[in-house]
Amino acid sequence: MNTMSCLSSNFKFVFLASTVIWMTVMSSSLAAVDASNVTTIGTDSVTYDRRSLIINGQRKLLISASIHYPRSVPAMWPGLVRLAKEGGVDVIETYVFWNGHEPSPGNYYFGGRFDLVKFCKIIQQAGMYMILRIGPFVAAEWNFGGLPVWLHYVPGTTFRTDSEPFKYHMQKFMTYTVNLMKRERLFASQGGPIILSQVENEYGYYENAYGEGGKRYALWAAKMALSQNTGVPWIMCQQYDAPDPVIDTCNSFYCDQFKPISPNKPKIWTENWPGWFKTFGARDPHRPAEDVAYSVARFFQKGGSVQNYYMYHGGTNFGRTAGGPFITTSYDYDAPIDEYGLPRFPKWGHLKELHKVIKSCEHALLNNDPTLLSLGPLQEADVYEDASGACAAFLANMDDKNDKVVQFRHVSYHLPAWSVSILPDCKNVAFNTAKVGCQTSIVNMAPIDLHPTASSPKRDIKSLQWEVFKETAGVWGVADFTKNGFVDHINTTKDATDYLWYTTSIFVHAEEDFLRNRGTAMLFVESKGHAMHVFINKKLQASASGNGTVPQFKFGTPIALKAGKNEIALLSMTVGLQTAGAFYEWIGAGPTSVKVAGFKTGTMDLTASAWTYKIGLQGEHLRIQKSYNLKSKIWAPTSQPPKQQPLTWYKAVVDAPPGNEPVALDMIHMGKGMAWLNGQEIGRYWPRRTSKYENCVTQCDYRGKFNPDKCVTGCGQPTQRWYHVPRSWFKPSGNVLIIFEEIGGDPSQIRFSMRKVSGACGHLSVDHPSFDVENLQGSEIENDKNRPTLSLKCPTNTNISSVKFASFGNPNGTCGSYMLGDCHDQNSAALVEKVCLNQNECALEMSSANFNMQLCPSTVKKLAVEVNCS
Repeated sequence: MNTMSCLSSNFKFVFLASTVIWMTVMSSSLAAVDASNVTTIGTDSVTYDRRSLIINGQRKLLISASIHYPRSVPAMWPGLVRLAKEGGVDVIETYVFWNGHEPSPGNYYFGGRFDLVKFCKIIQQAGMYMILRIGPFVAAEWNFGGLPVWLHYVPGTTFRTDSEPFKYHMQKFMTYTVNLMKRERLFASQGGPIILSQVENEYGYYENAYGEGGKRYALWAAKMALSQNTGVPWIMCQQYDAPDPVIDTCNSFYCDQFKPISPNKPKIWTENWPGWFKTFGARDPHRPAEDVAYSVARFFQKGGSVQNYYMYHGGTNFGRTAGGPFITTSYDYDAPIDEYGLPRFPKWGHLKELHKVIKSCEHALLNNDPTLLSLGPLQEADVYEDASGACAAFLANMDDKNDKVVQFRHVSYHLPAWSVSILPDCKNVAFNTAKVGCQTSIVNMAPIDLHPTASSPKRDIKSLQWEVFKETAGVWGVADFTKNGFVDHINTTKDATDYLWYTTSIFVHAEEDFLRNRGTAMLFVESKGHAMHVFINKKLQASASGNGTVPQFKFGTPIALKAGKNEIALLSMTVGLQTAGAFYEWIGAGPTSVKVAGFKTGTMDLTASAWTYKIGLQGEHLRIQKSYNLKSKIWAPTSQPPKQQPLTWYKAVVDAPPGNEPVALDMIHMGKGMAWLNGQEIGRYWPRRTSKYENCVTQCDYRGKFNPDKCVTGCGQPTQRWYHVPRSWFKPSGNVLIIFEEIGGDPSQIRFSMRKVSGACGHLSVDHPSFDVENLQGSEIENDKNRPTLSLKCPTNTNISSVKFASFGNPNGTCGSYMLGDCHDQNSAALVEKVCLNQNECALEMSSANFNMQLCPSTVKKLAVEVNCS
């Protein structure tokens, strides 16, 4: 795993304070601590006042990162935690996923990806704190919001309100989890890493929908949590009536204007969304690094003390854990660490530099009240200083279109639009949120064949030994039941499977016009969701689904009927259960109306007909995904896997891809289904494409408030093509890959892909055409011996093998598509090659020794470089 530091504000700086000296005596205006908020077990304590958390008597300004343990694997946890710490993070935050830990009443599981204790101890060993959001409702785009489906079927249960069965099971799981943490001495009050715990989650959005029962429940949840005696404070996010001493917190893209409901509580941001999640068939959202940094700087400028990125590493919704409907298996979230565990440059590096500068201001921020100064109609400064000489200032330009030059303490400062400049000494700019000096990594998915086992002399995909198992379309084995009319899909399967068969039959007379004239009848279906395949007489006729925003859908399709008896089989599918909303557990799925048109007598309504039901697939019943016996009678060997065959299971034995780069399964040539490796659930695959007629961007303007539709890409492309397969799931050889394909694809085209950093880009600019780089002066530069410097670095064990682009002048474009402008130093490429070629990393100083500084005197100077790594 390769990491690097990057430049802030396009310059290197010598910080005035690289180490924060903690004061044991707090300033009188902030040091008073309400003793009722202090709970201690052993020698360690966590409490708070209106300004910050206070841990062992010391004020803490904390940067936190969400990493969800079941969205990665234990082998990845140490690297993820280490990379977060290297990125300037103090705290790791996670939800606790109830439905993963209690799959059936009283049956607890804390192993594998759900080994919460192991995850906590890795964080502790890294010397980091932890925020444990027990909930146990989590939302989180996780199946059923993290609540176990079985709970819905406990008589008398209504989720998240004053419902006695719900409260009983919620408290039981909460207590079990807390006691587990106590036994392992993981709360900070016991010397462990957990400094905060959360009960419930964003309940304030829905409390009013439950009336008085909702208000009673919220107070009960807080009281129940406090009764657990964890010795650390409890929080409730987006909870507008959180009772003392529970701390209410903010979740949003921006929380600078948030104020806790009590003036005695600190300002905590539990979810800063640095990106957004994806749904199958939708565009790919991105949030620019500049805007994320702006939101963080504004939060601390306005008195914030704890900020958490949701997500810092999003990870993967393995198996059927994705919520929905239609949440993708990838939960990458455009986070600072990507789904595969690699730092996402420039976002990771830009935020690392921001964290470093903010932490250098810690003492000044936490021990003083700010002075607000107006610098213009949309420009302002918040200044923190005390009698000891500590001083830090934040200069903000909230104008989302125009750069501004402002006067602060008789000095001019240039503020780009929608940016914050941080001055740790109230004089020199150490960081500006809009100036990204960090490199951009070029990441590719390099394809590699599904190699056969090492004993095979051939190394191409055709030599793979495939086996197949064909599902029956419709009822297989003995029917589960027959009923007039439709049952709800979810209430019938109880989410034990995605699949439910609805089958019926109709009789067609030979005299029907559509038979005599070689025409077709029309089938019309309405469904509550989520997706459906239609089979007529065992043959796939059509597929349909909700649009990704709502699960409901209706469609009409021509169907091929024959004279006599015809079987209509509907394979209804869920694609992740609802994750949030008032009374969300009552939202159903499955068909509600089926009609056949085209008969002489009119339309035949089959809605109230006798329907025969079968839960799940035969392969699931046989646990075929766990079948490792190559000689099993279940599987039929074949030299060539059949193509475009619906309801087909495929099995192949494959080698582990070479190297140590992260691995994904490329499913672009398949239809829809699920995949497993060595019995481990890779997850749902569905290379569903978004409409090519939607609006996408080629370059995102970071300026102005972000929303998930602002910076989207991927129009006309599959929402998800690659599916993460953790390296730890592979054996050196003999790996069993199993695919269930619903509608038909070409399994011979399945490939592994390795995620590789193949290059890097750097872009450096100065603020004004008249900027004198040879005589650096003024507030923007802390040390006049420093020059603007662009740094590039390749992954470990690779070097800069070639320079793809280099231009000093006014180059255009972005990483991967740079172009020469009308101002260009002809020696740019030669200089970059001289300094960088065959090096793992290099630094390019913007000076007259390297570049023609007199070139185009009226032009803003830029340096853009792209290199290849190998």
